[in-house]
Amino acid sequence: MTIQRGKDLLLKLDSTGSSAFVTIAGLRARSISLNAGTVDVTHSESEGEWRELLAGAGVRSASLSGAGLFTDGAADAAIRQVFFSGVLRAWQVILPDFGTLEGLFQISALEFSGQHDRELTFEISMESAGTLTFTEAS
Repeated sequence: MTIQRGKDLLLKLDSTGSSAFVTIAGLRARSISLNAGTVDVTHSESEGEWRELLAGAGVRSASLSGAGLFTDGAADAAIRQVFFSGVLRAWQVILPDFGTLEGLFQISALEFSGQHDRELTFEISMESAGTLTFTEAS
């Protein structure tokens, strides 16, 4: 993978549950964090008193966040509707020249801010809520 522009990482939302993904808003910053918990199975006879972990037993999760501005009312309305209804929706994260991460997420935080002489901005945070799939870019 070559060096990529940060603006090329996209967050897409399936706002209706119909598998029709649309890019959300004008995001200026976004990130994804993949996590894998561990299960410690160390005991009194562990060799050299080194920690032992149980392979594949931990909980896996992903966190997504983004900040930017809404470019149209439809994106704003879709995100607000998903947040206030508390539903799980499918999201895609497009990682340029790497692939697409897709799965259910719940919006865990939605913040709006603005200064009197600047545009309205927002921040969004989401947590995974099920199995995620990764499809490599072709």
